[in-house]
Amino acid sequence: MTPPANAPQDDLQWIATFLDAQAADLGAAHNTLLAYGRDLKDAASWLKHKRLAFGTANRTDIEAYLISCNAEGLSRATRARRLSAIKQIYRFAFDEGWRSDNPAIQIKGPGRQKALPKTLEVIEVDRLLDAARQSGRNLSDRLRNTCMMELLYATGMRVSELVGLPVAAARGDPRMLLVLGKGGKERMVPLSPPARDALAVWLSVRDKTDEAAVAKGAAPSRFLFPSRGKSGHLTRHRFYLLIKEFAVTGGIAPEAVSPHTLRHAFATHLLTNGADLRAIQALLGHADIATTEIYTHVLDARLSELVLEHHPLARPAGSPPDHAAPLHPDDTESDD
Repeated sequence: MTPPANAPQDDLQWIATFLDAQAADLGAAHNTLLAYGRDLKDAASWLKHKRLAFGTANRTDIEAYLISCNAEGLSRATRARRLSAIKQIYRFAFDEGWRSDNPAIQIKGPGRQKALPKTLEVIEVDRLLDAARQSGRNLSDRLRNTCMMELLYATGMRVSELVGLPVAAARGDPRMLLVLGKGGKERMVPLSPPARDALAVWLSVRDKTDEAAVAKGAAPSRFLFPSRGKSGHLTRHRFYLLIKEFAVTGGIAPEAVSPHTLRHAFATHLLTNGADLRAIQALLGHADIATTEIYTHVLDARLSELVLEHHPLARPAGSPPDHAAPLHPDDTESDD
């Protein structure tokens, strides 16, 4: 198959043009573009080794690449993501007239295992918040850490949304924050009183530090959590390391805690206390209610675990109950 004259001359140009279009037309997030780029470069490298390219590969070639990914021991999620990236670039190529067909359109992926998201008990969240108040090289760090953790748990934001918050969003003692989510979609999230208090204290300290930097010739930061790094704000990776430190300080297994675990805890605790699923969907910024429904399964699993642990009939035959208090005559019936 000979590629049309308007098609890019090599696979790297295919990828670059595709990513530029994703950023310009769809407002794809930076991390999404990085993931697409990594996956497509891997596919291009494999094709080149086989003396193929995106412009000449057929369905059998793409399937052979996916088989090789499986042979490498890559997870189902990784293989599904790579196929998704390949389908996206071929869809774009078809629309642009680079190819007259889409060789990946009928390929079925391995699917993803539906693992329930990890969450935390309320008492564990309290311990993380206490640890954040104690952790840091100085008072400024501790106030920043406290503010970030309070905001994360109070709003259910994604960590990328948290670290990238503009300071303008925090001005005026807001009751709600405007958050820029995936695909450039905005949503409003309410702040709890502890989150508002932590935000006000941190903002005061942050502004004084910023004013001192400006007095020395630096440009003012537009971020709520500024940093001297390239991004201008605290990075996701740095906050990931911080929350692991909070877990250790709070006596929680660090592998059980991540920034996304706080997001899951936010949703699960709301659902446990009777919040409407549609409201949780809006707060989390989920485009599809099916994504939010996973938390009903988390709740069901936790309730089942409670029954298995505490219901007397769920114990093996002959095992004693945890506590055998005599029934009060009035306890034999209930209107519940």
